Amino acid sequence: MTKSHVRAGAATALLAAVVGVAAAPAQAQGAHSRGDLLSVTRVADLTPAHISAFLKAQDVDTAGVRYGVRAYRITYRTITPQGRPTTATGLLALPADGRRGPLDLVADTHGTMVDRDYAPSAAEDSGRISPYLHASAGRAVAAPDYLGLGKGPGRHPYMDTASSVSASLDMLRATRTAARELGRPLTGDVYGTGFSQGGQVAMALGKALSQGTDAHFRLKALAPVSGPYDIAGEEMPALFDGRVNDTSSVLYLSYWLTAQNRLHPIYKDAGEVFRQPYAQVVDQLFDGRHTTEEVLGALPGTAKEMVTPGFYERLRHPSGALLDAMRDNDRTCDWKPAVPVRLYSAAGDTDVPIANTLSCARQLAAHGKKAPVVDQGAVDHSGAFRKSAPQIVRLFDSVAGTA
Repeated sequence: MTKSHVRAGAATALLAAVVGVAAAPAQAQGAHSRGDLLSVTRVADLTPAHISAFLKAQDVDTAGVRYGVRAYRITYRTITPQGRPTTATGLLALPADGRRGPLDLVADTHGTMVDRDYAPSAAEDSGRISPYLHASAGRAVAAPDYLGLGKGPGRHPYMDTASSVSASLDMLRATRTAARELGRPLTGDVYGTGFSQGGQVAMALGKALSQGTDAHFRLKALAPVSGPYDIAGEEMPALFDGRVNDTSSVLYLSYWLTAQNRLHPIYKDAGEVFRQPYAQVVDQLFDGRHTTEEVLGALPGTAKEMVTPGFYERLRHPSGALLDAMRDNDRTCDWKPAVPVRLYSAAGDTDVPIANTLSCARQLAAHGKKAPVVDQGAVDHSGAFRKSAPQIVRLFDSVAGTA
């Protein structure tokens, strides 16, 4: 594996930097804009055999692997949930081994993670399964880390759909620049997918692209996996009726409450929500530096043990700012896509129950869009993703006419 660092600028400067020669600082290139490319760092250079071995180790079908993959961490300009300038990072994966001509782009948005160092651009872990699959099938892939994950500053605004979409859209813009200057230009056609939290983001990003948010990109298909599309109607009730397992209930609820409270006036003091001693530590557990295991090790085994009795009842019957925080993120399926949409999930999922996906399908149908639901059966949350990801590659091939 080789690494090199580049600054944004003219094509010759960027390409020189890829092989180790520094280019002019971005500040010298003119006014700053959302989606400006700041840097590119090569993080992987893999043969088809390497890709197949990685996927097999993750129990993922490798039949679609055709090319090797070169992957880069890109840093770019975007905005915070409050609209202030910031930066973010993400993974750009490109097919290698002779794949020529302009490339279609897959926008791939990842699931819940608390440790910034597990983001797609930072670690060769499960967050790279989908990017490697799609790049090895012959498409470019933009996999944003989101705000506050990877090498981006600040804390991650977990489940804030609006900022996840803005960061993802700006990642597409930066990817367009990086791909062009690396000699791998894009066609402008975008295929959207994402898993869990990223399934919700994929639907919302698809909506933004369909509305012409950026004229450079044309949405061609959507295929999200197990997204929490209906927090108020399905996911939150499932945390309390046994459909979501206890471990995930504790993790998702504590992460969601601490992040959303920075955006909505849910509580003034953690003691109003969390029992002691958890109220004293819960916020700092989600600073992006703790692993999932460390977070869960510091919290109790069930949500009922974690939150106060009064707030437990508020969660079961939400109103006010609490309900607003849920509903702000529950409109991702409330539109009519003009492209093929297929929704993937699993009846055995006890993290994001399939009822979320069925709710999304109903919302789409209410707008006149029929979206088939693919039920992967008696597998868990990650199993639904591992079964779905290769199927989505084949779906995108069929839409593109390359199957």
